[in-house]
Amino acid sequence: MPNPWEEISLDDYEKHMSLDSVRQLQALDSIMKEQFAAYPVETSAVLGVAGGNGLEHIATDKFRTVYGIDINADYLSAVSQRYTELSGVLKCLRIDLINEAEKLPQAQLLIANLLIEYIGYGAFQRAVLQTAPEFVSCVIQINTDEEQWVSESLYLRAFDRLDEVHHQMEEKALTAAMEEIGYSVILQESFSLPNGKALVRLDFQKKG
Repeated sequence: MPNPWEEISLDDYEKHMSLDSVRQLQALDSIMKEQFAAYPVETSAVLGVAGGNGLEHIATDKFRTVYGIDINADYLSAVSQRYTELSGVLKCLRIDLINEAEKLPQAQLLIANLLIEYIGYGAFQRAVLQTAPEFVSCVIQINTDEEQWVSESLYLRAFDRLDEVHHQMEEKALTAAMEEIGYSVILQESFSLPNGKALVRLDFQKKG
């Protein structure tokens, strides 16, 4: 059976994420602007790039290569069409992060926003080790309501199968998982959302 993310239309996903009652697309856009600017790097990999929200903040005079990685080929096709101005810098790769981590390219900065929830800490550790970045910047969603972790909306049915792959996230557990593979936390920020949810940004740097 295909991964649930291969069956969710980009239109449903983006409309849900940008609703006033959700506002995650807007929050992630501003966070990604900071993520791309934060560190002295010229290569980056964005795991779970979806439709490319936030990629407009890639400075082509700074970045030599940015990899946009997703399991959904339709999402990657949309990204390529939307960001033609990044031609030569942006490279889209279809990779199943749970089963194909060995295909990941190396990059100095790894960005993973609302992604770890769907692959789990172990698969994320493998992705980080394969990518071997100096810096890792993640955003996780913290839920006050564990029963209803997808916000209520007209598009809720599109996400029915995500329960199969969803993992509840905790800052301490992610920090411990990163410590295990040699990364120390260097930044922690929280962003409040509607519906009692919050986005937490955690940045890590390779030790030594």
